[in-house]
Amino acid sequence: MSKPSCPNCERLEARIRELEAQVAALLKRLQELEGRQAKNSRTSNQPPSQDKPWQPKSERQKTGRSSGAQPDHPGTTLKMSAHPDVIVDLPLTGHCTCGQDWHDVPVDTQVARQVHDLPDLHLQVTEYRADVKICPGCRSRQRAPFPTHVTAQVQYGPRVHALTVYLNVAHFVPLKRTSEILQALCGARPSDGTIALNLNVAADRLQDFEVLLRTALTHQPVLHADETGSPVNGELHWMHVVSCAQLTFYGQHARRGLAALEHMKVLPKYTGILVHDAWSSYFKLPAQHALCGAHLLRELRGLAEHHGQVWAGTLRESLRTVYHDLKAGTLSPEARTAFERRFDELLEEGLLANPAAPPVPGRRGPTKQSPGRNLALRCQQHRAAVLLFLHDRRVPFDNNQAERDVRSWCVKRKVSGGFRSKEGGCNFARIRSYMSTLQKQGLSIWEGLVSVFTGDVLMPNFNP
Repeated sequence: MSKPSCPNCERLEARIRELEAQVAALLKRLQELEGRQAKNSRTSNQPPSQDKPWQPKSERQKTGRSSGAQPDHPGTTLKMSAHPDVIVDLPLTGHCTCGQDWHDVPVDTQVARQVHDLPDLHLQVTEYRADVKICPGCRSRQRAPFPTHVTAQVQYGPRVHALTVYLNVAHFVPLKRTSEILQALCGARPSDGTIALNLNVAADRLQDFEVLLRTALTHQPVLHADETGSPVNGELHWMHVVSCAQLTFYGQHARRGLAALEHMKVLPKYTGILVHDAWSSYFKLPAQHALCGAHLLRELRGLAEHHGQVWAGTLRESLRTVYHDLKAGTLSPEARTAFERRFDELLEEGLLANPAAPPVPGRRGPTKQSPGRNLALRCQQHRAAVLLFLHDRRVPFDNNQAERDVRSWCVKRKVSGGFRSKEGGCNFARIRSYMSTLQKQGLSIWEGLVSVFTGDVLMPNFNP
């Protein structure tokens, strides 16, 4: 015969269970907060600019070589010009120590030294005088045409316009400071309105370039994509980049997701290989996907160092090893197969170490899972995209191409802030696309910008 239960004991046991649940929840929350606090660019997708200054930021393996230029590095130095613009002869005067007057001695040879410097800068004013004639027969009055770029009675020329755009777009110099630089260099001070008009004109004349660029990108075998915040009039917008080694396309949009990608009119038509960082919107595109291995390494490092996930540390080292073996050309087919088998085993260990969180009573939608489980599930779901670099030599291990291209927008945001209008951001993106593409192909950005304002745009190679 069982003893009657004690009401006080039941209440005590219920209270103990309640306290244990609260402690478990608090420990889980503490772990999440500690992991969030310990995040940096080595262990997450956090940008390096938010790291503490003493933390290392490189995933590269040490080679034992010293920093700086290596032996047999060609280097660069200022060389003598074969055709100097100005020659200054320095005669030898006075007397020799023996008393001979140097004026009576012929020159035996000369020793040359050169100074490479800027000339005295000032605006060169060109006045165009168009003949006006009156027909003696019909008394019709007619004037000779002015050049196409001469549209006003007094105006700045294409090089001044190009310089304002170059300073503002290439080096992120704000409008007022651009005016100050021109005044200091050559005595001209164009207004903010003039510089803004130059940006509008340049963007308008580069419309054909952008159309050709979009088409050229859709024919590339591998493209890279990324995005970063770009404030517009105090609101968060996004600057997207789609690029390869020879072409760059930037697009500004209020959204980060699929609506922005469709607005750019490149990726919705693209069926090649797209390298990205696993942002969910990219998976809605028809391209074949390849995920950035550098992002994966950082996430695995964060799980291993801050959450004690042993499987993540093991997977990270295995992934690094197979990547470096592939890069060195020493990865055998057997080693690749063994790595893929180990990859699957470690993901299963990750799921066992991070069991699924139970549904929360009364809460709709999917239950929030731990970072370790989310990463393991993502790698399982997109296994082919994670490991595509092992099977297709065209696919790089990381998404550095897009990250390098998008980095300039981070610099712009820090140096001169965002944009005052949506149109200003779009104009900036189009001009920057043109400049980046010229630079990648070894063409002169300066000559390209001057050509924009002379009406004969220098076009890059759209079939690199």
